[in-house]
Amino acid sequence: MEQDQTVEKTNPVKNEAWEWIKALLIAAALVFFIRWLVFAPFIVEGPSMEPNFYTGERLIVNKFIYKFGKPEHGEVVVFHATKDKDYIKRVVALPGQKVKVEGDKVYVDNQLVDETYLKPALDKAASEGRPYNTRNFPEQTVPEGSVFVMGDNRSNSSDSRDPSVGFVNYDKIVGRADLIFWPFNKISLVHFNSPNRQ
Repeated sequence: MEQDQTVEKTNPVKNEAWEWIKALLIAAALVFFIRWLVFAPFIVEGPSMEPNFYTGERLIVNKFIYKFGKPEHGEVVVFHATKDKDYIKRVVALPGQKVKVEGDKVYVDNQLVDETYLKPALDKAASEGRPYNTRNFPEQTVPEGSVFVMGDNRSNSSDSRDPSVGFVNYDKIVGRADLIFWPFNKISLVHFNSPNRQ
């Protein structure tokens, strides 16, 4: 005796809705992963990084990069300065290095650092007959697991020269600033010119 074959009817609208739901859930998971684990937006506030970064500019901070390596000279990092505030500064000296600031001159391990990212500002100040930086820092050795950071606006920056900030521990670093994405006319990659030591 032959058995009847049955075919279950499918609802195309129901199937398509489920496919859309799955796609949206995957997209939401990716956004969460990228937003919270890999990249984060950061808004520049205050003049401490002028003339390279200005108030209101929005940056993409790479939170993943230092899982595989350590900060390098010249990189711009965002870190937890206080419980409620993050700062953006430039890495000037690494663990174990001796750092000293005398006027417009920065020395790392007794070698003068050629800070190409500040050249236009330094040249402008020199042409006006004034120092660009008025805040010095006596020679100290950067502790292990920390970096010495300064703002590009050397006379108007709260940074490692201040006891309230001091050397920045690796575990306080949020990530590296990689991209300016706002305003549109400023969209650009953040260049990591490792300074030359003379």
